[in-house]
Amino acid sequence: MSLFSTPLSAALAGTGLACFCVGASRVPDSGLRAIGAAFVAASFALTAVPAHADQFVEAADNATIDCELARGELTRIALVEDGFANVSKIASGFPYNDFQVTHEPVRGDIYISVPPQFASDKVSFFATSKAGYVYRFACRLGGVDAGQLFITNPALVRSEAAEWEQESGQNEAAIRLIEAMASDGVLPGFSARAELSRPRRTGAIEVQQVAQYDGAALTGQRFLIRNMGKDPIALGEEREAPAGALAFAYGRDTLPPGEATSAFLVFSTGGLE
Repeated sequence: MSLFSTPLSAALAGTGLACFCVGASRVPDSGLRAIGAAFVAASFALTAVPAHADQFVEAADNATIDCELARGELTRIALVEDGFANVSKIASGFPYNDFQVTHEPVRGDIYISVPPQFASDKVSFFATSKAGYVYRFACRLGGVDAGQLFITNPALVRSEAAEWEQESGQNEAAIRLIEAMASDGVLPGFSARAELSRPRRTGAIEVQQVAQYDGAALTGQRFLIRNMGKDPIALGEEREAPAGALAFAYGRDTLPPGEATSAFLVFSTGGLE
């Protein structure tokens, strides 16, 4: 392990990261310039993550939320860092054939139950959250198993992230974000999601983005780097971040042929410049 001899590097000594740099904004003139180019290519070549039973939606105040509900089963809808206070729907006049909304007051979740004989293939209603946000739900009926829908409002998440980011300062916040990404953790106020890109190869280096972490002022990206060549790659020689990044770290000092390691980038929210 060869961490750079700076206080910032020392702060990351316990994470197992092999090399780290913060505050750099240009790609050095070295044989590893291809890594920076591959990072940029991978970060703009995202493909959809395979769908799972749970649904995750990001929605602002007054947004319309498109989702899928199970006919004949329960669907749980939860607000991240918030809870439902009220749900408004129009009664069909046939209570035994109408969908039902149950409010769970402890967590603030709602449960939607749609009977098999419900006539329409769509369900719509309005809901108000405890924080005062209003959402319109326009949901399709198609699921066959009980499911869950998790809704994140960026206004709630980013306000929490902005508070500690401002208190910590940019350098310390970048270190904490890299620590969190390296340990599969999530910082307060940050949203984390899988962002699986197509692998991009530049020379002997193959780079694939696997996750993204979004806060108020900082965005973190996690990559998987593979050495597809016949010679080792000295990642420890790279001392400046790819263009536009505020900070970066590699999981290993040297990457032997045929092996892989993680890499982490942090940049200002809004994308690489």
